[in-house]
Amino acid sequence: MIFHWIAETLRSSPELAIFLALAIGFWIGSRKFGSFSLGAVTGTLLVGVLIGQLGIVISPQVKSVFFIMFLFGVGFGVGPQFVRGIANNGLSQALFAVVISSLCLACVYIAAIFSGYGPGMAEGLLAGSQTISASIGLATDAINRSGLSPDHIQEQLNAIPVAYAVTYLFGTVGTGWILAFLGPKLLRVNLEEECQRYEREMNINPVNGNSETGWHQYIMRAYRLKTLGKFAGKSVSSAEKLAQDRIFVENIRRNGKIIPFDGDTILSVGDCVAVSGPHDALVYWSNNAEEVSDHDLINIPIETVNVVITNKNMNGQRLGLLAEAEYARGIYINNIHRGSMNVEIPLLSETDIFRGDIISITGSRRNIDKLIDEIGYADRPTDVTSMVLVGGGIFVGGLVGSIVLPIAGIPITLSASGGALIAGLVLGWLRGVTPKIGNVPNATVWFMNTVGLNIFIAVVGISAGPTFIKGLQVAGVSVFLWGLFASAVPMILAPLIGKYIFRFDPAINLGCCGGARTSTASVAMVADVAKSNVPMLGYTVPYAVSNTLLTMWGLVIVILLS
Repeated sequence: MIFHWIAETLRSSPELAIFLALAIGFWIGSRKFGSFSLGAVTGTLLVGVLIGQLGIVISPQVKSVFFIMFLFGVGFGVGPQFVRGIANNGLSQALFAVVISSLCLACVYIAAIFSGYGPGMAEGLLAGSQTISASIGLATDAINRSGLSPDHIQEQLNAIPVAYAVTYLFGTVGTGWILAFLGPKLLRVNLEEECQRYEREMNINPVNGNSETGWHQYIMRAYRLKTLGKFAGKSVSSAEKLAQDRIFVENIRRNGKIIPFDGDTILSVGDCVAVSGPHDALVYWSNNAEEVSDHDLINIPIETVNVVITNKNMNGQRLGLLAEAEYARGIYINNIHRGSMNVEIPLLSETDIFRGDIISITGSRRNIDKLIDEIGYADRPTDVTSMVLVGGGIFVGGLVGSIVLPIAGIPITLSASGGALIAGLVLGWLRGVTPKIGNVPNATVWFMNTVGLNIFIAVVGISAGPTFIKGLQVAGVSVFLWGLFASAVPMILAPLIGKYIFRFDPAINLGCCGGARTSTASVAMVADVAKSNVPMLGYTVPYAVSNTLLTMWGLVIVILLS
């Protein structure tokens, strides 16, 4: 009785079915089976299919709205890395991503030709085997515009979630296993040793002392200089260099008054100085000066803030050079994150930094303001989203994407969805250069990316539910085997292509491969095997390029098979 009432309620209020699919799907997707989890997208799809057995009808406009929002969010998040990858010394990694993503498309196309799959089944195979759920939306638009009969269109649309669900499991687990465990054997290297070697080579000069870690405790102490020789009698700059790590004199009290100073100021016996630095570094001062309690001397506003690099002169600069710059005086770097996946980059002196990178720094407010003036802007927490930017970007991008160009008699169009993706890429890059155009907080980007996609997937699953089981019975085994082929072949070839053609360093090669397949899980597995996050250095540029291309392949595979 209760079940019947719930079923009738879901049929009359289909919006409730969507949220039920999200709730259960996210819960199932987060469950761990060893080191593997289904993920929110697959969990939501499977739950949606089950709920769809109740025969719930949902307007297709619902999924269109959330999918176009999702695509804009994807583009906005990877924009800076995408443009950088195309424009500068990430070009080899960007080109590698083009090669591997094209290889992924070719494998899916070969599978579709040999098995006789239509565009719907082929797209499901593409989305599942390459774990690129975003391509489903563009493929759906393309199938609806394909000129097929309504019945044939519905048949193709119903085939997408069948192939996706069957092939996604190996697409996720298989990719990670191939790269993390088979990859080092294909390259004939000890990945852990290669990453250690890479860290040594990239760490010519220390950044914040022990730069192989991504976090350093920042403290401030007050000392009285009692004897001449150690610190007294030396300039501020010379005294700062006596310790092994980066430490800085923040304040000086002389004759009872806090005085202005610079690097050339000579310290005197009796001076009280406020010194900042990592905890271990200040032990040297504690051993050679008298630590005192001076509230006013160390009453300096300290802030930890994320800074987005926007200065084009910083593009490609080594982190060690940034640490040595005068405007970085008194600044301590906590970590660096890059790209829409918020990948943490190792803190090594030879690590390159780029526009769009987010650097977490700690220091006094006055020192942080100096740094911000030189390299970018402070991305301080905010919950306000510029809907002018989001709404206007999606509208203009959608208009441009809707333009149809007949080529050889075939109507070619990006569609409104593809246009929104391109608009997101452009605006994401522009905001990295000119942040005043508008703000989209990370929480909003997460909502557009995660919730937008999963609502789309929930509607797909619910709508296809009645025909899913029958389709799975007909095509299950063959689709799984072709999915294994489409997932495995590119990832077996990718490390070899990276080694022999692109000459990637073995420490970052597998990171490039995971990025080119947009598989964050696989790179995490590689980093776990390597006991280092160095492979992440090769992840971001290929990810940004392939995330765009693999999404567009949803449109391309339909055109090829129609």
